[in-house]
Amino acid sequence: MAILQKHGKNSSPDLANVKESPADNFGASGCQKKWAESSSNWSRPVARVWTVVLLLGTCLLYCARVAMPICAVTMAEQFQWTKRESGMVLGSFFWGYCFTQVIGGYISDRVGGEKVLLLSAAAWGAMTAFTPILAHFCSQPIVSMTLARFLMGLLQGVHYPSLASLCSQKVVESERGFLMSTVGSGSYLGTLVIGGAGSLMLDLYGWESVFYVAGLLSVLWAYCMWKYLLKGEGPIITLESLGSRGTQSKLTRMNWLRLFKQPAVCAVIVTHLCTASTFFTLLSWLPTFFKDTFPDAKGWVFNVIPWFVAIPSSLFSGCLSDHLISQGFDTASVRKLMQRWVAYRVGIVGDMGVGGYYVESQQYSP
Repeated sequence: MAILQKHGKNSSPDLANVKESPADNFGASGCQKKWAESSSNWSRPVARVWTVVLLLGTCLLYCARVAMPICAVTMAEQFQWTKRESGMVLGSFFWGYCFTQVIGGYISDRVGGEKVLLLSAAAWGAMTAFTPILAHFCSQPIVSMTLARFLMGLLQGVHYPSLASLCSQKVVESERGFLMSTVGSGSYLGTLVIGGAGSLMLDLYGWESVFYVAGLLSVLWAYCMWKYLLKGEGPIITLESLGSRGTQSKLTRMNWLRLFKQPAVCAVIVTHLCTASTFFTLLSWLPTFFKDTFPDAKGWVFNVIPWFVAIPSSLFSGCLSDHLISQGFDTASVRKLMQRWVAYRVGIVGDMGVGGYYVESQQYSP
């Protein structure tokens, strides 16, 4: 187990040097800039509002994402898909998902994570709502659904990088753990909601209703965020803003090759790979497995039960992390302690390890 060091230094000095050493002399203007960045943090009431809004957004993100796995068996029967074709439709999402992870963080650092979240949510929400139309009006549903899921992956791939960027810019370090674990628990809440309500809608109104409801609610969430939190400001992303250094200028001058050689960074990448492969395999194929193995069982039961333990464990990991840091324990050691749960319990759906990953990854946010 990781040894917690109270009031200690970072246990990875090389990484700390990469993270903290300035690329040039800040001088007086640099001090003013750092003060401006620190003063731009959300106040606690504002942070609470954003936490609830982002939690709901992540919940809807997974409602839209899991709609296809929930409906895959019914759609395969209607369109006469084989297991291989069903797997191609389900897997195409992740081919798109992996392409926009880095670019999503890059854009968010320069124009603001809230703008990227807003634009992407409006796009993937509309795509979800139009999925049944594409399936019925295309002569080759397997092609249209594969392309639609690939595009969904591209649009949803920017969500978590945008969250990390927004959190690093607006939330103080001692409160990031709880915020990220709370927002991250929206993935389990969304899976829980779509697993229960979506299964009922599937049985009562057909698979199309699952996509319509999930998509329209996502678009409505994006509109409310734009109207009430962004005060109707246009989420315009210009080429000039993309070329600017933004609030994260220190990172753009970093020696990235040196950063990726750090063992801690490699450990995060490997852990995320293992966690994501296990989690998304279960997420995509559990509904099909239960439907094929227990055809007489109620869908809302087997699509809900596995995710009950995930929400409290994720929230607990964030609270525990923030509490240990507030007591003076070394941040890096606390993050490693949270990450241990990934290594020991990655095979358990919704364990604290997944929540611990969202907490731990914030160690490397500026």
